[in-house]
Amino acid sequence: MKSDFFKYQAQTTPHPLAMEISHASGSYIYDTKNKAYLDFVAGVSACPLGHNHPKVVNAIKSQLDAYLHVMVYGEYIQKPAVELAKLLANNLPSPLEKTYLTNSGTEAIEGALKLAKRATGRSEVIAAHKAYHGNTIGSMSVMGFEERKQAYRPLLPDVHFITFNSEPDLEHITTKTACVILETIQGGAGFIEPQKSYLKKVRNRCDAVGALLILDEIQPGIGRTGKLFGFEHYNCIPDILVTGKGLGGGMPIGAFTASGKLMDLLQDNPKLGHITTFGGHPVIAASALATLQEITESNLMQQALEKEKLIRKLLIHPLIKEIRGKGLMLAIITPSEDITNSLILKCQEEGLILFWLLFEPKAVRITPPLTITNEEITKGCSIIIEILNTIQN
Repeated sequence: MKSDFFKYQAQTTPHPLAMEISHASGSYIYDTKNKAYLDFVAGVSACPLGHNHPKVVNAIKSQLDAYLHVMVYGEYIQKPAVELAKLLANNLPSPLEKTYLTNSGTEAIEGALKLAKRATGRSEVIAAHKAYHGNTIGSMSVMGFEERKQAYRPLLPDVHFITFNSEPDLEHITTKTACVILETIQGGAGFIEPQKSYLKKVRNRCDAVGALLILDEIQPGIGRTGKLFGFEHYNCIPDILVTGKGLGGGMPIGAFTASGKLMDLLQDNPKLGHITTFGGHPVIAASALATLQEITESNLMQQALEKEKLIRKLLIHPLIKEIRGKGLMLAIITPSEDITNSLILKCQEEGLILFWLLFEPKAVRITPPLTITNEEITKGCSIIIEILNTIQN
């Protein structure tokens, strides 16, 4: 299987971890030798209820017995998609009320950018240095990391970059600006939170010049930060909200949400302003609906903040310079890239899954399932400290 993996499946890096998976359950992933790995990554934040959560699995199985794909997006009334969009609206502040479901987060970013240009009639897009919004061409155009983009130019024109948390840079947002797109918490940059009411100041500047604000909640969304969406911590409501990853409960999904007035612009002039074959797929929507119901009806969001406190209490070590983030979206910052690499790889050998961040080589991702227990957190943190002790010595 390993040789076939490298021969037939396209790779994204020269050295993938190449762990052969047998099955997964709860907070654990098992390889084909039946070795258990405690998962502190949750599919890069895509599995908020852990692996094979019974409510999610049952929703998928039930929908499988009813129907699969029947029509391109938006033509037929399909209950799982309608109920998912309604539940999102019921848990979002006004005017965020109408949702377009897509196949992935990056596709939702594309739709959001198109909607902003359609609504304003402007072309300029303002994004942030060290931002990551996906890897399709539009999303890559608003990625603030030239090293990852240079091989694929030319990208979208009229995209300009500001520094996240820099108030003076807000002057670059003008009456030429269609939209400002930001991650609520910068992910690839190292889980950088907004400071000193930064997002509120961006919101005010957008309002002053008639630009739209797009907030990318693909990583922080769906309960991970202790609230359903990260922006709820920062007194800032976007014009367009983008989500993905955790919304699907382990299935591929993306979504962008705005007011009815904005979203209705995609219906006409031109018609089919945004279109997808498989967006809102009934099986995936059923999985997402079950996931969202469980997170909004349980106390998992409140627990995320308590679990953050436990992780911060347990992860104290001379080689841990800082722990960034909020809730269960956390990143350990070590003194060097080599230490980070050693920690991640040695922890996997000891049965703990950690992972990297895109643009911060000293960061170690800790984004476990929201369902992880305190005992599992304690076990995982103990492994981290033990490995750091071996690296220190």
